[in-house]
Amino acid sequence: MTASAVFRVPLPANEPVRSYEAGSPERASLQDRLAEMARTTVEMPLVIGGRDVATGRTFQAVMPHDTDHVLGTVQWATSGEMEQAIEAARRAWPDWSRLPWTERAAVFLRAADLLSGPWRDTINAATMLGQSKTAHQAEIDAAAELCDFLRFNVAYMTRIYQEQPESSPGVWNRMEYRPLEGFVLAVTPFNFTSIAGNLPSSAALMGNTVIWKPSESAAYSGHHLMRLFQAAGLPEGVINLVHGPGSELVPVALASPELAGVHFTGSTAVFRGIWSQVGENIDAYRNYPRLVGETGGKDFIVAHPSAEVEALGTAILRGSFEFQGQKCSAASRVFVADSLWPRLREQLADEVAAIPMGDVADFHNFMGAVINESSFKRQAEAIEEARSRSGHSILVGGGTDRSEGWFVQPTVVVTEDTGSRLLREELFGPVVTVYVYPDREYESTLDMIDRSVPYALTGAVFANDRMAIETAHRHLRYAAGNFYVNDKPTGAVVGQQPFGGARASGTNDKAGSMWNLIRWVSPRVIKETFTPARNYRYPYMDEPL
Repeated sequence: MTASAVFRVPLPANEPVRSYEAGSPERASLQDRLAEMARTTVEMPLVIGGRDVATGRTFQAVMPHDTDHVLGTVQWATSGEMEQAIEAARRAWPDWSRLPWTERAAVFLRAADLLSGPWRDTINAATMLGQSKTAHQAEIDAAAELCDFLRFNVAYMTRIYQEQPESSPGVWNRMEYRPLEGFVLAVTPFNFTSIAGNLPSSAALMGNTVIWKPSESAAYSGHHLMRLFQAAGLPEGVINLVHGPGSELVPVALASPELAGVHFTGSTAVFRGIWSQVGENIDAYRNYPRLVGETGGKDFIVAHPSAEVEALGTAILRGSFEFQGQKCSAASRVFVADSLWPRLREQLADEVAAIPMGDVADFHNFMGAVINESSFKRQAEAIEEARSRSGHSILVGGGTDRSEGWFVQPTVVVTEDTGSRLLREELFGPVVTVYVYPDREYESTLDMIDRSVPYALTGAVFANDRMAIETAHRHLRYAAGNFYVNDKPTGAVVGQQPFGGARASGTNDKAGSMWNLIRWVSPRVIKETFTPARNYRYPYMDEPL
Protein backbone atom coordinates (compact mmCIF):
# COMPACT_ATOMS: atom_id res chain seq x y z
CA MET A 1 0.00 0.00 0.00
CA THR A 2 1.26 3.48 -0.87
CA ALA A 3 0.67 5.77 2.11
CA SER A 4 -0.70 9.28 1.66
CA ALA A 5 1.38 10.76 4.44
CA VAL A 6 4.91 11.76 5.37
CA PHE A 7 5.73 9.48 8.29
CA ARG A 8 8.07 10.23 11.18
CA VAL A 9 9.82 7.28 12.77
CA PRO A 10 10.04 6.92 16.56
CA LEU A 11 12.82 9.08 17.96
CA PRO A 12 15.66 6.69 18.92
CA ALA A 13 17.28 6.73 22.32
CA ASN A 14 20.06 4.54 23.66
CA GLU A 15 18.75 1.38 25.27
CA PRO A 16 19.19 1.51 29.08
CA VAL A 17 21.85 -0.93 30.29
CA ARG A 18 20.71 -3.23 33.06
CA SER A 19 23.07 -3.66 36.00
CA TYR A 20 22.09 -7.20 37.10
CA GLU A 21 22.95 -6.25 40.66
CA ALA A 22 22.49 -8.83 43.41
CA GLY A 23 18.85 -9.33 44.32
CA SER A 24 17.47 -7.64 41.20
CA PRO A 25 14.64 -9.23 39.19
CA GLU A 26 16.64 -9.00 35.95
CA ARG A 27 19.53 -10.94 37.52
CA ALA A 28 17.23 -13.74 38.64
CA SER A 29 15.52 -13.85 35.24
CA LEU A 30 18.80 -14.06 33.33
CA GLN A 31 20.18 -16.73 35.66
CA ASP A 32 17.05 -18.82 35.14
CA ARG A 33 17.36 -18.52 31.37
CA LEU A 34 21.08 -19.37 31.51
CA ALA A 35 20.35 -22.54 33.43
CA GLU A 36 17.49 -23.51 31.11
CA MET A 37 19.53 -23.00 27.93
CA ALA A 38 22.56 -24.78 29.40
CA ARG A 39 20.39 -27.86 30.02
CA THR A 40 19.13 -27.95 26.43
CA THR A 41 20.92 -28.82 23.22
CA VAL A 42 19.55 -27.30 20.03
CA GLU A 43 19.75 -28.02 16.33
CA MET A 44 21.11 -25.03 14.39
CA PRO A 45 20.14 -25.31 10.73
CA LEU A 46 20.96 -23.08 7.82
CA VAL A 47 18.09 -20.74 6.95
CA ILE A 48 17.73 -20.32 3.18
CA GLY A 49 14.69 -18.71 1.64
CA GLY A 50 12.97 -18.84 5.01
CA ARG A 51 13.37 -22.63 5.28
CA ASP A 52 15.50 -24.57 7.75
CA VAL A 53 18.09 -26.58 5.84
CA ALA A 54 20.03 -29.57 7.15
CA THR A 55 23.09 -30.77 5.26
CA GLY A 56 24.20 -33.76 7.34
CA ARG A 57 27.60 -32.13 7.64
CA THR A 58 27.76 -30.83 11.20
CA PHE A 59 29.92 -29.52 13.99
CA GLN A 60 29.25 -29.02 17.68
CA ALA A 61 28.98 -25.65 19.38
CA VAL A 62 30.55 -25.77 22.87
CA MET A 63 31.10 -23.37 25.73
CA PRO A 64 34.60 -21.83 25.59
CA HIS A 65 34.78 -21.96 29.39
CA ASP A 66 33.56 -25.58 29.55
CA THR A 67 34.56 -27.27 26.32
CA ASP A 68 32.93 -30.58 27.28
CA HIS A 69 29.53 -28.85 27.41
CA VAL A 70 27.81 -29.06 24.03
CA LEU A 71 25.24 -26.35 23.32
CA GLY A 72 24.01 -27.85 20.08
CA THR A 73 24.71 -29.18 16.61
CA VAL A 74 25.36 -26.75 13.76
CA GLN A 75 24.63 -27.61 10.15
CA TRP A 76 27.66 -26.86 7.98
CA ALA A 77 27.03 -25.57 4.46
CA THR A 78 28.78 -26.59 1.27
CA SER A 79 29.18 -24.60 -1.92
CA GLY A 80 25.83 -26.06 -3.02
CA GLU A 81 23.97 -24.44 -0.12
CA MET A 82 25.75 -21.16 -0.78
CA GLU A 83 24.47 -21.28 -4.36
CA GLN A 84 20.98 -21.96 -3.01
CA ALA A 85 21.28 -18.92 -0.73
CA ILE A 86 22.33 -16.74 -3.67
CA GLU A 87 19.28 -17.91 -5.59
CA ALA A 88 16.99 -17.33 -2.58
CA ALA A 89 18.33 -13.78 -2.22
CA ARG A 90 17.77 -13.19 -5.93
CA ARG A 91 14.15 -14.36 -5.72
CA ALA A 92 13.41 -12.22 -2.65
CA TRP A 93 15.00 -9.07 -4.06
CA PRO A 94 12.19 -7.74 -6.32
CA ASP A 95 9.52 -7.65 -3.61
CA TRP A 96 11.79 -6.57 -0.76
CA SER A 97 13.60 -3.86 -2.72
CA ARG A 98 10.28 -2.29 -3.76
CA LEU A 99 8.57 -2.60 -0.39
CA PRO A 100 7.80 0.82 1.13
CA TRP A 101 10.56 1.85 3.49
CA THR A 102 8.08 2.11 6.33
CA GLU A 103 7.36 -1.60 6.10
CA ARG A 104 11.06 -2.49 6.13
CA ALA A 105 11.59 -0.18 9.08
CA ALA A 106 8.73 -1.79 10.98
CA VAL A 107 10.41 -5.22 10.83
CA PHE A 108 13.59 -4.00 12.49
CA LEU A 109 11.88 -1.67 14.96
CA ARG A 110 9.83 -4.66 16.06
CA ALA A 111 12.99 -6.75 16.34
CA ALA A 112 14.43 -4.05 18.63
CA ASP A 113 11.38 -4.11 20.88
CA LEU A 114 11.38 -7.91 21.02
CA LEU A 115 15.07 -7.88 21.91
CA SER A 116 14.56 -5.17 24.52
CA GLY A 117 11.78 -7.20 26.12
CA PRO A 118 10.91 -10.90 25.82
CA TRP A 119 13.99 -11.95 23.85
CA ARG A 120 16.55 -10.12 25.99
CA ASP A 121 17.43 -13.00 28.30
CA THR A 122 17.68 -15.46 25.41
CA ILE A 123 20.08 -13.40 23.30
CA ASN A 124 22.15 -12.42 26.35
CA ALA A 125 22.32 -16.00 27.61
CA ALA A 126 23.27 -17.30 24.16
CA THR A 127 26.12 -14.77 24.04
CA MET A 128 27.30 -15.69 27.52
CA LEU A 129 27.21 -19.44 26.94
CA GLY A 130 28.54 -19.49 23.39
CA GLN A 131 31.09 -16.66 23.53
CA SER A 132 32.03 -16.67 27.24
CA LYS A 133 30.88 -13.13 27.93
CA THR A 134 29.95 -11.99 31.41
CA ALA A 135 26.44 -10.70 32.08
CA HIS A 136 27.65 -7.10 31.79
CA GLN A 137 29.54 -7.69 28.55
CA ALA A 138 26.58 -9.53 27.01
CA GLU A 139 24.16 -6.82 28.14
CA ILE A 140 26.08 -3.90 26.65
CA ASP A 141 26.64 -5.84 23.42
CA ALA A 142 23.90 -8.32 22.58
CA ALA A 143 21.03 -6.38 24.15
CA ALA A 144 21.73 -2.65 24.41
CA GLU A 145 24.00 -2.08 21.41
CA LEU A 146 21.98 -4.23 19.03
CA CYS A 147 18.76 -2.48 20.09
CA ASP A 148 20.55 0.79 19.37
CA PHE A 149 21.71 -0.33 15.93
CA LEU A 150 18.20 -1.43 14.97
CA ARG A 151 16.50 1.77 16.13
CA PHE A 152 19.10 4.36 15.19
CA ASN A 153 19.58 2.82 11.74
CA VAL A 154 15.92 3.48 10.96
CA ALA A 155 16.37 7.13 11.91
CA TYR A 156 19.57 7.36 9.86
CA MET A 157 17.75 5.89 6.89
CA THR A 158 15.16 8.67 6.99
CA ARG A 159 17.93 11.30 7.24
CA ILE A 160 19.45 9.89 4.08
CA TYR A 161 16.10 9.91 2.30
CA GLN A 162 15.53 13.51 3.37
CA GLU A 163 18.77 14.66 1.72
CA GLN A 164 17.38 16.19 -1.47
CA PRO A 165 18.75 18.51 -4.17
CA GLU A 166 17.72 22.11 -4.81
CA SER A 167 15.19 22.89 -7.58
CA SER A 168 15.21 25.87 -9.93
CA PRO A 169 12.02 27.63 -11.13
CA GLY A 170 9.91 25.33 -13.27
CA VAL A 171 11.90 22.23 -12.25
CA TRP A 172 11.49 19.61 -9.52
CA ASN A 173 14.73 17.76 -8.69
CA ARG A 174 14.47 14.64 -6.58
CA MET A 175 16.90 12.03 -5.26
CA GLU A 176 15.88 8.40 -4.93
CA TYR A 177 18.04 6.05 -2.85
CA ARG A 178 17.70 2.67 -4.52
CA PRO A 179 18.83 -0.64 -3.02
CA LEU A 180 21.87 -2.15 -4.70
CA GLU A 181 21.32 -4.58 -7.56
CA GLY A 182 22.10 -8.07 -6.32
CA PHE A 183 22.86 -9.44 -2.85
CA VAL A 184 25.07 -8.25 0.00
CA LEU A 185 27.39 -10.76 1.66
CA ALA A 186 27.62 -10.14 5.43
CA VAL A 187 30.56 -11.83 7.15
CA THR A 188 30.43 -11.38 10.92
CA PRO A 189 32.84 -12.08 13.83
CA PHE A 190 32.53 -14.03 17.06
CA ASN A 191 33.20 -11.22 19.47
CA PHE A 192 30.12 -8.98 19.20
CA THR A 193 26.59 -10.29 18.85
CA SER A 194 25.56 -6.72 18.04
CA ILE A 195 27.87 -6.69 15.01
CA ALA A 196 26.55 -10.09 13.96
CA GLY A 197 23.05 -8.63 14.02
CA ASN A 198 23.89 -5.25 12.53
CA LEU A 199 25.86 -6.22 9.44
CA PRO A 200 23.06 -8.17 7.75
CA SER A 201 20.18 -6.08 9.11
CA SER A 202 21.59 -2.67 8.15
CA ALA A 203 21.97 -3.70 4.51
CA ALA A 204 18.53 -5.36 4.56
CA LEU A 205 16.92 -2.24 6.06
CA MET A 206 18.02 -0.28 2.99
CA GLY A 207 16.16 -2.73 0.73
CA ASN A 208 18.90 -5.24 -0.03
CA THR A 209 18.77 -9.01 0.32
CA VAL A 210 21.58 -10.58 2.28
CA ILE A 211 23.58 -13.76 2.69
CA TRP A 212 24.88 -13.90 6.25
CA LYS A 213 27.96 -15.99 7.08
CA PRO A 214 28.58 -15.76 10.85
CA SER A 215 31.72 -16.90 12.62
CA GLU A 216 31.73 -20.60 13.40
CA SER A 217 32.56 -19.61 16.99
CA ALA A 218 29.33 -17.59 17.30
CA ALA A 219 26.92 -20.02 15.65
CA TYR A 220 24.86 -20.35 18.83
CA SER A 221 24.00 -16.66 19.24
CA GLY A 222 23.69 -16.38 15.43
CA HIS A 223 21.02 -19.08 15.46
CA HIS A 224 19.00 -17.23 18.07
CA LEU A 225 19.41 -13.89 16.28
CA MET A 226 17.99 -15.41 13.11
CA ARG A 227 15.00 -16.65 15.07
CA LEU A 228 14.57 -13.13 16.48
CA PHE A 229 14.47 -11.63 12.97
CA GLN A 230 11.96 -14.25 11.88
CA ALA A 231 9.80 -13.53 14.93
CA ALA A 232 9.86 -9.84 13.95
CA GLY A 233 8.29 -10.70 10.58
CA LEU A 234 11.31 -10.70 8.27
CA PRO A 235 10.11 -12.06 4.91
CA GLU A 236 11.59 -15.25 3.49
CA GLY A 237 14.88 -14.91 1.67
CA VAL A 238 15.71 -11.37 2.81
CA ILE A 239 18.45 -12.61 5.17
CA ASN A 240 19.79 -16.09 4.47
CA LEU A 241 21.88 -17.66 7.24
CA VAL A 242 24.70 -19.92 6.07
CA HIS A 243 26.97 -21.55 8.68
CA GLY A 244 30.30 -22.99 7.73
CA PRO A 245 33.95 -22.33 6.87
CA GLY A 246 34.56 -18.98 5.27
CA SER A 247 37.41 -20.34 3.19
CA GLU A 248 34.93 -22.60 1.37
CA LEU A 249 31.79 -20.47 1.26
CA VAL A 250 32.95 -16.88 0.75
CA PRO A 251 34.68 -17.51 -2.62
CA VAL A 252 31.41 -18.91 -3.99
CA ALA A 253 29.61 -15.68 -3.13
CA LEU A 254 32.45 -13.53 -4.46
CA ALA A 255 32.35 -15.37 -7.79
CA SER A 256 28.68 -14.56 -8.36
CA PRO A 257 27.82 -11.80 -10.88
CA GLU A 258 24.99 -10.93 -8.48
CA LEU A 259 27.39 -9.76 -5.73
CA ALA A 260 26.48 -6.16 -4.87
CA GLY A 261 28.51 -5.64 -1.72
CA VAL A 262 30.42 -7.13 1.18
CA HIS A 263 29.77 -6.06 4.77
CA PHE A 264 32.63 -7.48 6.82
CA THR A 265 34.07 -7.45 10.31
CA GLY A 266 37.06 -9.66 11.01
CA SER A 267 40.77 -9.93 10.42
CA THR A 268 42.78 -7.67 8.16
CA ALA A 269 44.23 -10.65 6.28
CA VAL A 270 40.82 -12.09 5.46
CA PHE A 271 39.42 -8.76 4.29
CA ARG A 272 42.42 -8.17 2.09
CA GLY A 273 41.85 -11.61 0.62
CA ILE A 274 38.22 -10.71 -0.10
CA TRP A 275 39.27 -7.45 -1.73
CA SER A 276 41.79 -9.30 -3.87
CA GLN A 277 39.22 -11.87 -5.00
CA VAL A 278 36.74 -9.13 -5.89
CA GLY A 279 39.46 -7.43 -7.91
CA GLU A 280 40.18 -10.63 -9.80
CA ASN A 281 36.48 -11.06 -10.58
CA ILE A 282 35.76 -7.42 -11.39
CA ASP A 283 34.85 -8.03 -15.05
CA ALA A 284 32.13 -10.50 -14.06
CA TYR A 285 30.03 -8.20 -11.86
CA ARG A 286 27.01 -6.21 -12.96
CA ASN A 287 28.17 -3.31 -10.76
CA TYR A 288 31.30 -2.54 -8.79
CA PRO A 289 30.64 -4.23 -5.43
CA ARG A 290 30.62 -2.05 -2.32
CA LEU A 291 33.32 -3.21 0.10
CA VAL A 292 32.85 -2.17 3.72
CA GLY A 293 35.19 -3.65 6.30
CA GLU A 294 36.15 -3.17 9.93
CA THR A 295 39.29 -5.19 10.51
CA GLY A 296 42.26 -5.46 12.87
CA GLY A 297 43.73 -3.17 15.48
CA LYS A 298 46.69 -2.74 17.77
CA ASP A 299 45.08 -0.15 19.97
CA PHE A 300 46.98 2.08 22.35
CA ILE A 301 46.86 4.09 25.53
CA VAL A 302 49.50 6.81 25.96
CA ALA A 303 49.96 8.52 29.31
CA HIS A 304 51.55 11.97 29.60
CA PRO A 305 53.41 12.81 32.85
CA SER A 306 50.38 14.87 33.92
CA ALA A 307 48.01 11.90 33.77
CA GLU A 308 46.03 10.76 36.80
CA VAL A 309 47.45 7.35 37.68
CA GLU A 310 44.38 5.78 39.28
CA ALA A 311 42.16 6.59 36.27
CA LEU A 312 44.89 5.39 33.92
CA GLY A 313 45.18 2.06 35.71
CA THR A 314 41.43 1.52 35.67
CA ALA A 315 41.32 2.27 31.94
CA ILE A 316 44.07 -0.29 31.31
CA LEU A 317 42.25 -2.98 33.30
CA ARG A 318 38.91 -2.41 31.63
CA GLY A 319 40.24 -1.51 28.21
CA SER A 320 42.60 -4.50 28.03
CA PHE A 321 40.84 -7.30 29.87
CA GLU A 322 37.08 -6.94 29.51
CA PHE A 323 35.86 -9.86 27.41
CA GLN A 324 39.37 -11.29 27.64
CA GLY A 325 40.77 -8.55 25.39
CA GLN A 326 38.81 -9.95 22.45
CA LYS A 327 37.61 -6.60 21.19
CA CYS A 328 38.97 -4.95 18.07
CA SER A 329 39.14 -1.79 20.20
CA ALA A 330 40.91 -3.37 23.20
CA ALA A 331 44.05 -1.68 24.51
CA SER A 332 46.96 -3.99 23.76
CA ARG A 333 49.88 -1.54 23.97
CA VAL A 334 50.43 1.10 26.64
CA PHE A 335 53.03 3.87 26.66
CA VAL A 336 53.67 5.36 30.10
CA ALA A 337 55.87 8.25 31.20
CA ASP A 338 58.60 7.01 33.52
CA SER A 339 57.58 9.39 36.32
CA LEU A 340 54.20 7.63 36.50
CA TRP A 341 55.46 4.09 36.21
CA PRO A 342 56.29 3.24 39.86
CA ARG A 343 52.76 4.05 41.04
CA LEU A 344 51.10 2.49 38.00
CA ARG A 345 53.21 -0.66 38.25
CA GLU A 346 52.08 -1.18 41.83
CA GLN A 347 48.41 -0.62 40.94
CA LEU A 348 48.52 -3.01 37.98
CA ALA A 349 50.38 -5.71 39.92
CA ASP A 350 47.81 -5.63 42.72
CA GLU A 351 44.59 -5.21 40.75
CA VAL A 352 45.29 -7.47 37.77
CA ALA A 353 46.30 -10.31 40.07
CA ALA A 354 42.95 -10.00 41.83
CA ILE A 355 40.74 -10.13 38.70
CA PRO A 356 38.29 -13.03 39.10
CA MET A 357 38.06 -15.36 36.10
CA GLY A 358 35.97 -18.45 35.43
CA ASP A 359 32.50 -19.60 34.40
CA VAL A 360 30.51 -16.57 33.24
CA ALA A 361 27.38 -18.00 34.84
CA ASP A 362 29.06 -17.09 38.14
CA PHE A 363 28.32 -13.38 38.32
CA HIS A 364 31.34 -12.74 40.53
CA ASN A 365 33.69 -13.23 37.59
CA PHE A 366 35.10 -10.35 35.56
CA MET A 367 36.52 -12.57 32.79
CA GLY A 368 35.69 -15.82 31.03
CA ALA A 369 37.65 -17.93 28.58
CA VAL A 370 39.13 -17.02 25.21
CA ILE A 371 37.04 -18.16 22.29
CA ASN A 372 38.83 -21.30 21.03
CA GLU A 373 41.99 -23.39 20.90
CA SER A 374 43.58 -21.24 18.21
CA SER A 375 43.28 -18.13 20.36
CA PHE A 376 44.51 -20.00 23.42
CA LYS A 377 47.66 -21.08 21.59
CA ARG A 378 48.28 -17.57 20.26
CA GLN A 379 48.16 -16.08 23.75
CA ALA A 380 50.31 -18.87 25.23
CA GLU A 381 52.97 -18.32 22.56
CA ALA A 382 53.05 -14.57 23.23
CA ILE A 383 53.37 -15.15 26.98
CA GLU A 384 56.19 -17.64 26.48
CA GLU A 385 57.95 -15.16 24.21
CA ALA A 386 57.68 -12.52 26.95
CA ARG A 387 59.24 -14.96 29.43
CA SER A 388 62.14 -15.96 27.24
CA ARG A 389 63.02 -12.92 25.15
CA SER A 390 65.61 -10.39 26.30
CA GLY A 391 64.20 -7.00 27.27
CA HIS A 392 60.82 -8.44 28.26
CA SER A 393 59.31 -9.35 31.62
CA ILE A 394 55.90 -10.36 32.91
CA LEU A 395 54.68 -7.98 35.59
CA VAL A 396 51.58 -9.98 36.49
CA GLY A 397 49.62 -12.93 35.13
CA GLY A 398 51.03 -15.28 32.52
CA GLY A 399 49.15 -18.41 33.51
CA THR A 400 47.14 -20.59 31.14
CA ASP A 401 44.80 -23.50 31.82
CA ARG A 402 43.02 -25.65 29.22
CA SER A 403 41.85 -28.43 31.52
CA GLU A 404 38.19 -27.32 31.39
CA GLY A 405 38.11 -24.35 29.02
CA TRP A 406 40.38 -21.94 27.16
CA PHE A 407 41.51 -19.84 30.15
CA VAL A 408 44.32 -17.29 29.91
CA GLN A 409 45.13 -15.12 32.90
CA PRO A 410 45.10 -11.35 32.35
CA THR A 411 48.74 -10.61 31.65
CA VAL A 412 50.81 -7.42 31.71
CA VAL A 413 54.12 -7.60 29.84
CA VAL A 414 56.76 -4.89 30.17
CA THR A 415 59.24 -4.41 27.34
CA GLU A 416 62.23 -2.19 26.69
CA ASP A 417 62.21 -3.09 22.98
CA THR A 418 60.23 -0.69 20.79
CA GLY A 419 60.47 -3.26 18.01
CA SER A 420 58.90 -6.03 20.09
CA ARG A 421 56.37 -8.20 18.26
CA LEU A 422 54.11 -7.83 21.29
CA LEU A 423 53.95 -4.07 20.64
CA ARG A 424 53.26 -4.50 16.93
CA GLU A 425 51.14 -7.58 16.18
CA GLU A 426 47.49 -8.06 17.05
CA LEU A 427 47.07 -10.81 19.66
CA PHE A 428 43.34 -10.41 20.33
CA GLY A 429 43.51 -11.68 23.87
CA PRO A 430 44.15 -10.69 27.50
CA VAL A 431 47.79 -9.70 27.01
CA VAL A 432 48.79 -6.02 27.19
CA THR A 433 52.35 -4.79 26.66
CA VAL A 434 53.72 -1.71 28.42
CA TYR A 435 56.60 0.46 27.23
CA VAL A 436 57.96 3.06 29.66
CA TYR A 437 59.30 6.18 27.95
CA PRO A 438 61.32 9.12 29.38
CA ASP A 439 59.09 12.05 30.29
CA ARG A 440 61.01 14.36 27.94
CA GLU A 441 60.32 12.10 24.96
CA TYR A 442 56.53 12.50 24.88
CA GLU A 443 56.34 13.87 21.32
CA SER A 444 58.74 11.34 19.86
CA THR A 445 56.76 8.59 21.58
CA LEU A 446 53.59 9.85 19.93
CA ASP A 447 55.32 9.65 16.57
CA MET A 448 56.44 6.09 17.32
CA ILE A 449 52.87 5.11 18.21
CA ASP A 450 51.68 6.50 14.89
CA ARG A 451 54.36 4.83 12.73
CA SER A 452 55.03 1.50 14.43
CA VAL A 453 51.92 -0.46 13.38
CA PRO A 454 49.81 -0.56 10.21
CA TYR A 455 46.53 -0.21 12.12
CA ALA A 456 44.47 2.86 13.00
CA LEU A 457 41.37 1.82 14.92
CA THR A 458 41.23 3.16 18.49
CA GLY A 459 43.55 4.93 20.88
CA ALA A 460 43.51 7.03 24.03
CA VAL A 461 45.56 9.74 25.68
CA PHE A 462 45.61 10.38 29.41
CA ALA A 463 46.73 13.85 30.48
CA ASN A 464 45.63 16.80 32.59
CA ASP A 465 47.88 19.18 30.66
CA ARG A 466 45.72 20.68 27.88
CA MET A 467 48.69 21.36 25.65
CA ALA A 468 49.73 17.73 25.96
CA ILE A 469 46.26 16.67 24.83
CA GLU A 470 46.43 19.00 21.84
CA THR A 471 49.88 17.66 20.97
CA ALA A 472 48.47 14.13 21.01
CA HIS A 473 45.58 15.20 18.76
CA ARG A 474 48.07 16.60 16.26
CA HIS A 475 50.57 13.75 16.20
CA LEU A 476 47.95 10.97 16.32
CA ARG A 477 45.38 12.48 13.96
CA TYR A 478 45.49 9.49 11.60
CA ALA A 479 46.47 6.84 14.18
CA ALA A 480 42.90 6.11 15.29
CA GLY A 481 39.42 6.43 13.84
CA ASN A 482 38.02 6.59 17.39
CA PHE A 483 40.19 8.62 19.77
CA TYR A 484 39.55 8.96 23.50
CA VAL A 485 40.74 11.59 25.95
CA ASN A 486 41.05 10.40 29.56
CA ASP A 487 39.00 7.29 28.86
CA LYS A 488 39.63 3.70 27.78
CA PRO A 489 39.63 3.11 23.99
CA THR A 490 36.67 0.72 24.09
CA GLY A 491 32.92 1.05 24.50
CA ALA A 492 31.72 3.10 21.51
CA VAL A 493 27.98 3.78 21.77
CA VAL A 494 25.66 3.94 18.76
CA GLY A 495 24.56 7.51 18.13
CA GLN A 496 27.40 8.87 20.27
CA GLN A 497 30.67 7.48 18.89
CA PRO A 498 30.23 6.05 15.36
CA PHE A 499 32.83 3.32 15.10
CA GLY A 500 35.56 2.45 12.61
CA GLY A 501 39.17 2.98 11.65
CA ALA A 502 41.33 3.38 8.57
CA ARG A 503 44.71 2.13 7.35
CA ALA A 504 44.80 -1.65 7.97
CA SER A 505 41.86 -1.31 10.36
CA GLY A 506 39.21 -0.95 7.67
CA THR A 507 37.32 1.34 5.36
CA ASN A 508 36.16 3.62 8.23
CA ASP A 509 32.52 3.64 7.15
CA LYS A 510 31.45 4.17 10.75
CA ALA A 511 28.99 1.58 12.01
CA GLY A 512 26.29 3.29 14.02
CA SER A 513 25.92 6.24 11.65
CA MET A 514 24.27 7.26 8.40
CA TRP A 515 27.70 7.04 6.72
CA ASN A 516 27.55 3.26 6.88
CA LEU A 517 23.97 2.98 5.63
CA ILE A 518 24.62 5.18 2.62
CA ARG A 519 27.00 2.51 1.30
CA TRP A 520 24.03 0.16 0.79
CA VAL A 521 22.10 2.36 -1.62
CA SER A 522 22.62 3.62 -5.16
CA PRO A 523 21.22 7.16 -5.63
CA ARG A 524 19.20 8.15 -8.67
CA VAL A 525 18.53 11.77 -9.58
CA ILE A 526 15.17 12.60 -11.15
CA LYS A 527 14.69 15.94 -12.87
CA GLU A 528 11.14 16.85 -13.87
CA THR A 529 10.60 19.97 -16.01
CA PHE A 530 7.06 21.35 -15.83
CA THR A 531 7.19 23.52 -18.96
CA PRO A 532 9.69 22.01 -21.40
CA ALA A 533 11.46 24.18 -23.98
CA ARG A 534 9.84 24.24 -27.42
CA ASN A 535 12.60 25.90 -29.42
CA TYR A 536 16.21 24.81 -29.55
CA ARG A 537 17.50 28.38 -30.11
CA TYR A 538 19.01 30.48 -27.31
CA PRO A 539 18.56 34.28 -27.03
CA TYR A 540 22.18 35.01 -27.97
CA MET A 541 21.46 33.56 -31.41
CA ASP A 542 18.84 36.17 -32.31
CA GLU A 543 19.67 39.05 -34.68
CA PRO A 544 19.84 42.53 -33.08
CA LEU A 545 16.86 44.78 -33.72
